[in-house]
Amino acid sequence: MAEENGLLDVGPLEEPAAATGFPPAPPPIYTCTLTPELVAKAREELQEKPEWRLRDVQALRDMVLKDQPNLRTRLDDAFLLRFLRARKFDYDRALQLLLNYHASRRAWPEVFHDLRPSTVKHVLDLGFLTVLPHPDPHGRYILCLRPGKWKPNDYPFVDNIRAIYLTLEKLIQPEETQVNGIVILADYSGVGLSQASSLGPFLAKKVVGILQDGFPIRIKAVNIINEPRIFKGIFAIIKPFLKEKMAERFILHGSDLSSLHRNIPRSVLPEEYGGVAGRLDTSTWSRTLLDSEVEFVVEFCQPDPLEGVVLPDSMLFEGEQPGPQNEDSYRGLRSQLYYCY
Repeated sequence: MAEENGLLDVGPLEEPAAATGFPPAPPPIYTCTLTPELVAKAREELQEKPEWRLRDVQALRDMVLKDQPNLRTRLDDAFLLRFLRARKFDYDRALQLLLNYHASRRAWPEVFHDLRPSTVKHVLDLGFLTVLPHPDPHGRYILCLRPGKWKPNDYPFVDNIRAIYLTLEKLIQPEETQVNGIVILADYSGVGLSQASSLGPFLAKKVVGILQDGFPIRIKAVNIINEPRIFKGIFAIIKPFLKEKMAERFILHGSDLSSLHRNIPRSVLPEEYGGVAGRLDTSTWSRTLLDSEVEFVVEFCQPDPLEGVVLPDSMLFEGEQPGPQNEDSYRGLRSQLYYCY
């Protein structure tokens, strides 16, 4: 592991493609792997100009070295490109996203301490989440969440967040995902008051904050199916923290599979959701993550990347902590959950 100027500069580890056909991590020395069609898409949607790509990466790298010389972060081209693409090559916004990405680790140590696949194997074995083997017609991989599989007595809810975060880290490695984004399919079958009441405003704010402003991925749609009446209460907890653009991407289908199929075609859906892509298989994605153990040890089991770093006063993840006001808000929302139930 090379270290220069106090900065970790670790390129992605090469590994074979998973059995799902999910693309492997890019090589340590950056070479564009985008097809001509995706190059054109990145130019149109992300303002990415191939002839200026490495210049833009160097500009972001120089900003990190100048503005945050103590930040322990990867500086390789492939890594920095994730942040530029997520913020449409706006240097300032990409730098802020990079700082948020690292700040979230300090703000939520329960999620990021010793974060590696083997520590969430119980979540994977439960079938709480998986990634469908085939992308949709827009090239977007589909993250399938099944919160009804989890019961509060099984393990802490934060373990689910750990598994989701590791999955996002794996999904964002291929350049195709950085350009196309992902789609979320959340099946709320079996979700009741016990699960819903575990998600208070403070927890919701942190989860949404990381997904919206602390991780370099484009969430293009969130499809909710089989949502019970209590989901109104759950969404009431989440919605105040969603940006308008993200809130508009939530699509509630209820039990109407034909509505779901208008957004995700049957060709890529498993039989459980009216698709023709075979039975839902959670084991393949579990193996994909568990086979990446060493990669995540290198990425997350390191010293605090913000040690010695002075963050701006406006940092996203500093500020509100649990307190009386949050407790009152939680009690009110819990009453609303009981009413919906």
